[in-house]
Amino acid sequence: MVIKEIQEYADIRTKARAYLCYIMSRHASNIGLTEENKEKYVKRQLETLKEVISTAEVFYAVDERGTQVYHNVSDNKKLNGQREGLDRSERAYFYKTVTEKRCVLTDPYPSLATNNLVITASFPVYDEAENLLYILCVDIALENILKMVHPSSIDSTFGKYSKFVYACFSLALLLVSLLLFVKGVSSFLHLGWHVDTIDINAMFEATILLTLALAIYDLVKAIFEEEVLGKEKKEGSGDGHQTMIRFLGSIIIALSIEALMLVFKFAITEPEKLISAVYLILGVTALMVGLSIYIKVNKADK
Repeated sequence: MVIKEIQEYADIRTKARAYLCYIMSRHASNIGLTEENKEKYVKRQLETLKEVISTAEVFYAVDERGTQVYHNVSDNKKLNGQREGLDRSERAYFYKTVTEKRCVLTDPYPSLATNNLVITASFPVYDEAENLLYILCVDIALENILKMVHPSSIDSTFGKYSKFVYACFSLALLLVSLLLFVKGVSSFLHLGWHVDTIDINAMFEATILLTLALAIYDLVKAIFEEEVLGKEKKEGSGDGHQTMIRFLGSIIIALSIEALMLVFKFAITEPEKLISAVYLILGVTALMVGLSIYIKVNKADK
């Protein structure tokens, strides 16, 4: 589910940054700060942030040179009280905060301490002369930031229930696809091996059954990968669901075969009914145009 979580984080990153920066700004201050009481001052702010952002993994602060000025503050015993004096000047969040002079939020990256994907929110504190005093930093696990800012995320209770429902529907549709496949193969085998006795209509009917089986299987594959496994959408597909695109494509193929069958059938037996086949062909054309517009619009909005 990592790819799905990263994609969802990209969608809510702006809100996440606004939320975290607002909280950190409320508890970041230089009032009463002196060089002598700097450590106690920073400690108090880190402890306050720990109470406010309870789902974060670790809290720490670095000075203007990127050196950690106070040890980690965390509920995790393995992280708490560690890394005071550590040089963090090469970390992306440090030089980005120094360069942009504002609160920043990093991309997800693997934590060296916990091996989980985390993001770091960093907030700079300046004195009256706009000199950087220190930077408050908060590491939050990716799944926790999603729950915090986007409660309806894939890891919420409803999200887990939705995955279960999609998995059940995928299984049911897979069984339908299997039955259609068996029926199509059976119909095809019943045609026999003598070319002269093969019924063209029966052959087309078997082809339609197999095509529908393929269309439904393709739909199952798209639903399971996208909604259950959370795989990333293919590049260039825009925001439109691959489920819709792939299923409609398969249906268009099935209807095209049906239209071709009707053309042959009516041309031989009932020429006056060819207009019905023409109507079906026009319907297939309309579906193709609509699907093309759908794909183009989604690419334009990307």
